[in-house]
Amino acid sequence: QVQLVESGGGLVQPGGSLRLSCAASGRTFSSSDVGWFRQAPGKEREFVAAISWSGGITYYADSVKGRFTISRDNAKNMVYLQMNSLKPEDTAVYYCNLRVVVTTDGRGGFGFGSWGQGTQVTVSS
Repeated sequence: QVQLVESGGGLVQPGGSLRLSCAASGRTFSSSDVGWFRQAPGKEREFVAAISWSGGITYYADSVKGRFTISRDNAKNMVYLQMNSLKPEDTAVYYCNLRVVVTTDGRGGFGFGSWGQGTQVTVSS
């Protein structure tokens, strides 16, 4: 069974940066597309970014494109989300998922696998 541990969240000022990490256990990691999602208080969980199993293809929600970068290291079973130019509206709990299906336009996605505990990101002055 796949287990996910997200980390790297924290409190940051608007315009700042954070790097989130997702550590995954399980032999299927290197063959899985992986996605990052987030859930703000009172809102539905939403797609943020995804990366193909090889790392060669990436997808982003319009709200983060140009500011966030997803990457992975299959040798370490790790996925990262570099977040720059953070805005207060980026405040949410961030989750990764190893069973992501991206929409045909590449700007959305759904997670069907297990969820970790998430990591809190708060953007505030």
